Amino acid sequence: MAAEADPHGHMGYAVDRVRAFVDGVVAIALTLLILPLMESVGEVAGAGEDAVTWLREHDGQLLSFVLSFVLIAMFWMIHHRLFVTVERVTSTLIWLLIAWMLTIVWLPVATAIAGRMDDDDGVARALYIGSLLLAALASLLVRLFLRAHPALHTASRGQLVDGVIVDLALALLFGVALVLTLVVPGIGYSAMFVMLLSTPVQWLLRRVIGVRA
Repeated sequence: MAAEADPHGHMGYAVDRVRAFVDGVVAIALTLLILPLMESVGEVAGAGEDAVTWLREHDGQLLSFVLSFVLIAMFWMIHHRLFVTVERVTSTLIWLLIAWMLTIVWLPVATAIAGRMDDDDGVARALYIGSLLLAALASLLVRLFLRAHPALHTASRGQLVDGVIVDLALALLFGVALVLTLVVPGIGYSAMFVMLLSTPVQWLLRRVIGVRA
């Protein structure tokens, strides 16, 4: 009777609709990034100013837009590479994905705050970099769950471990950037340059975990 009441059992549910839903949410988040820029164009045009004025006055918004667009696209590519191997999803996995999508949907808000506030606004910097840290941690949790449930996917152990290293490296570097921007306020968003250390940090994590690249 229990099996009849739950025909899917512990094997979960088909992944196609979940995959399409996640892709749609990410696409919407990417689109939302442009809205503050569209609004600022209207404000400048309404004041009778030209395009050069808009570019000069909103360079911070433009930078945060491009950076966030690239980062969200990066998060999606990491997710996409993982979910190519996923064949089934469970309720727990869906909720973990919802948590990850929450961090992605929030990023346009954090981006708008970062782009409109002064560079010396520590709260704005903490919100933005902290949001990226949460996105990386949520991605890591999804991957760890799948690693613990091999019946849901076809990924090899090596693929999953390599993905865990990538997510963990991102989380560590976003964490370092967050600490730097809080402890050294003058550094501003330049703390994000620690992300350039992603490759050596991944190499170090592979050495620590004992996995070859």
